[in-house]
Amino acid sequence: MSLHVVIGFGPAGAATARLLAEKGHTVRVVTRSGRSPELGIEHVACDATDSERLIEVAQGATALYHCAAPPYARWASDWPPLGAAVCAAAEATGAVLVMLGNLYGYGPVDGPGPLTEELPLAATGPKGRARAAGWEQARKLHEQGRIKAVEVRASDFFGPGVTDGGHLAARVMPRLLRGKPVATLGDPDAPHSWSYLPDVAGALVEVAGEERAWGRGWHVPTEPALSVREMVDRLAAQSATGPVAVRGLSPAVLGVASLFSPLIRELKEIRYQFDRPFVVDSSAYESAFALRATPLDAQIKATVEWWRERLGAAG
Repeated sequence: MSLHVVIGFGPAGAATARLLAEKGHTVRVVTRSGRSPELGIEHVACDATDSERLIEVAQGATALYHCAAPPYARWASDWPPLGAAVCAAAEATGAVLVMLGNLYGYGPVDGPGPLTEELPLAATGPKGRARAAGWEQARKLHEQGRIKAVEVRASDFFGPGVTDGGHLAARVMPRLLRGKPVATLGDPDAPHSWSYLPDVAGALVEVAGEERAWGRGWHVPTEPALSVREMVDRLAAQSATGPVAVRGLSPAVLGVASLFSPLIRELKEIRYQFDRPFVVDSSAYESAFALRATPLDAQIKATVEWWRERLGAAG
């Protein structure tokens, strides 16, 4: 089978690499420090901003999956050199560049309608502009015929493998499994779309082999939007812990917390995603390709089981 190179081994990179290995492909993962090999996956230490080294590591690849992300506070400064190096590797090797994107690039969108891929990448905040600029750079190179590129855009990650960065993960699941109240950013009753991590990986792998997908962005197939409170209710029901209270953190509380938490400070830019409905339309992907969102009940069951095992193993 063909060589697939995955840059980054966070939740999405790891899920993508393992899915590719399950499909029988040769998989090479690039991270700054490298890791011990695992079944079907070779791990290589490489600074992905070093274009010469990255080109060397990616030689012979059919697809290059850009799943790396700098530390949240350094997005504005670190995304440009990372994106430039990944595009250079795609151009030098001829591998199709599959970029993992998110929805920050749209910025706050007025109106009640869902987010579609037709919306302009009109973000004005530094994180949103960094993500939008990364895709715009790749798209221009694609249109010039210098690379083959496609972007898969996910909403907030949810599911097995999602830990510190998830809004329904490390800040919620350990407390929920003990029947304790949980707190959330913004309005806990605002509809919100959640991208199930295995579906994110599935979409990345699927579009890599679909030439008609290249040259544009696609939303990951996503189940209908549910609020944080509704998701917590379903997770609690699956956990058999009984109802769990959910409260939204007020702006005043968040303001104080931001004095002590770098992450809370950085989340101010995307607070709008949780203060009002944030709903994704993935019908364009679903009408063009085979992958469908995993049914919600299966998502909930797998997530609870994964967290129970993780917390049990931690003692």
